[in-house]
Amino acid sequence: MKVTIDNITLEVEPGTTIMQAARMIGPEVAPPAMCYYEPLKGSGGKCRACLVKVTAGSEKDPRPMPKLVPACITAVQDGMIVENTVNEDVLETRKGIVEFLLLNHPLDCPVCDQAGECHLQDFSFEHGVSSTRTVEERNTFEPTDLGPNIQLNMNRCILCYRCVYTADQITDGRVHGVMHRGDHAEISTYIEKAIDNDFSGNVIDVCPVGALTDKTYRFKSRVWFSKPVDAHCECEKCSGKATIWYKGDEVIRVTGRKNMWGEVTDFICNGCRFDKKKTADWVIEGPTNVSRHSVISANKYGANLIKPAFPVLQAARDYKQINDDRDRSFLGIQPALPKSKKK
Repeated sequence: MKVTIDNITLEVEPGTTIMQAARMIGPEVAPPAMCYYEPLKGSGGKCRACLVKVTAGSEKDPRPMPKLVPACITAVQDGMIVENTVNEDVLETRKGIVEFLLLNHPLDCPVCDQAGECHLQDFSFEHGVSSTRTVEERNTFEPTDLGPNIQLNMNRCILCYRCVYTADQITDGRVHGVMHRGDHAEISTYIEKAIDNDFSGNVIDVCPVGALTDKTYRFKSRVWFSKPVDAHCECEKCSGKATIWYKGDEVIRVTGRKNMWGEVTDFICNGCRFDKKKTADWVIEGPTNVSRHSVISANKYGANLIKPAFPVLQAARDYKQINDDRDRSFLGIQPALPKSKKK
């Protein structure tokens, strides 16, 4: 079936969602995703960050849908026409979504371990506004240790449920979830029980903000001062494929490998994540492919891989030689000779 997104038409399989179709076109068209996480079944539909406008429902029924719809859980229909970045209502609505997500989220990026790789930070930068209208006190919580290696900072949580789905689908014996309802909802463990199964560390990788952090890495380095490298090891519990992060010669953290959407496709075990912090534990494959727009790539790779900034590209593209020849006889002076003709 055919679907048109931002004036680009493509063919997709039945059952494909608008989000999946948009991702087939590329990141410039794909809606942002805060709760949707493709490897996790059932994720999405909670944060409304991916709302889009359907201007034609299908070829058989071309009427527009009356409200904006979440791209991550809405299946495409044959002949559907979707507007994302080209629709002003969508962009204006996302400003409101950012405002909602930041109602209780502290603006503590300078001291947050997730800064530089935080999806909410990117979302707010691209779609939010620079000021806030709220004056009410925010919900605040004390940081909680979830076992020996994970810390929960509930102040930063946006209740995306990614960690809950991860614990449900990746680990055995989930002991954490969302407690209470509405404005009082929070992520917690049952009677503060520690998460101690072999794959619990993956909740850190799927968290789009700095709510769940690696205690073995906290405050060791800003992410843009470290260098990510793809590596693998022999492991009986997981694929052993990981990204190891160097600061100088020291391995300061290990994470699962993420694709261009920031999603882990090969979940790793806690042994690989928390215990293998030496280069000798790994077989190095090479530098991790990092988007050139990411601060993580800053000052790490060769000059031939650094793309010129947009103003420089624009100047090179639009530069025109100015014709300076004009009538100066009324000035009564001799025009200066070009330097090449001076003796």
